[in-house]
Amino acid sequence: MNEIILLTITTSLGSFDIELYQKEAPITANNFLEYVEQNFYENTLFHRVIGPDRSPPEGFVIQGGGFEIGMSPKETNPPIKNEADNGLKNEKYTLSMARTQDLDSATSQFFINLTDNESLDYPSMGGYAVFGKVISGEEVIDKIASVRTTNVGPYQDVPVEDVYIIKVEKK
Repeated sequence: MNEIILLTITTSLGSFDIELYQKEAPITANNFLEYVEQNFYENTLFHRVIGPDRSPPEGFVIQGGGFEIGMSPKETNPPIKNEADNGLKNEKYTLSMARTQDLDSATSQFFINLTDNESLDYPSMGGYAVFGKVISGEEVIDKIASVRTTNVGPYQDVPVEDVYIIKVEKK
């Protein structure tokens, strides 16, 4: 159960590799893997990009995993328990689960930190669960972070041109 899990995420702007922290965040890592095995993330958008132009100098996050091209929300599995108290920090290039105000509301959406976001760490606001890290292809994350964004209906920070996941596969 605690083997190192490496995945490649191929996007419309390039590929990057991630490592999942299954030992520290087993519920969250397994939830993400379940979505990967269902090919859930194929053609989902990075629908929220708060890059350096919006949050100088480093940016904030890029978020994806919940909307199909066209900003249509995807049906998800039930929410999972928040594992933000696992000792991991929302540091640059780590992956965390997005959620609502409800601490145990994370489903499929995740974000990648563009800087060290201590304000997202447990116990602040209940914390956001870190469950992995980008281990190569950081330049792709930076490229996504630099795209122009706009508002689409009630959503802010949506890329003007779609940035989407083509596939996620185990290495």
